Amino acid sequence: MALIVDVFSARSDNFGYLLHDESTGRTAALDAPEANAIEDALIRTGWTLSDIFITHHHVDHVEGIAQLKAAFGCRVVGPRAEADKIEGLDVLVGDGDKVELGETRFDVIATPGHTLGHIVYFEPIGKHLFSADALFSLGVGRMFEGTPGPMWEGVKKLRALPDDTLVYCGHEYTESNARFALSIDPHNRALQQRADVVKSLRQGGKPTIPFELGEDKRANPFLRADAPELARHYGLEGKDPAEVFAAIRKGKDNF
Repeated sequence: MALIVDVFSARSDNFGYLLHDESTGRTAALDAPEANAIEDALIRTGWTLSDIFITHHHVDHVEGIAQLKAAFGCRVVGPRAEADKIEGLDVLVGDGDKVELGETRFDVIATPGHTLGHIVYFEPIGKHLFSADALFSLGVGRMFEGTPGPMWEGVKKLRALPDDTLVYCGHEYTESNARFALSIDPHNRALQQRADVVKSLRQGGKPTIPFELGEDKRANPFLRADAPELARHYGLEGKDPAEVFAAIRKGKDNF
């Protein structure tokens, strides 16, 4: 039996996810961006919510917790480092911990930067990564709370996962991410090809997720901060890749 992932839209540009363990029927919402959207997805699938896995404290990822918990009595798992910022957490987890959903097991990976306590959930058997705002298709989240060094280290942890990992991120930002990436890495053939696919998907009204991590490793400039051509673009040859990562993040912020 396997993990089934149901994808739906929430709020204005959030992705919502239901994670369903086939063996036991347990079902988790990955974050709680909008309770009504999650409840609609549960009705459509016929599943019953048993858990919520929270990645970080921003309102567009936690707003639905109270309503869902009241309706379903579900267990809420979330980052230990942000427990003081998130109401309703039942189980606190951090880097290296394991989370079970029936017979499906997830590794918790710390990815500080977007928020200091941001975590992601990786399911190693089926190779599913639920990255929220730590890693987007062709981008990463804004560095609201962290510093470049730890954020780059967290990104490298994700980059080390298998190439055939399917990534499910928090928002549909891929088109704008592609435009920025091409502006700083215009000769990257893998990026050019990816941008063409993204354009076609969005013109057809289709989402750009999930995406394969291996493709993103070749095309996403934030995963390539240690590539010489990106260091040259910013005049940072020979510098620590964390400095290049910081320059890329600043460049995207101002793009």
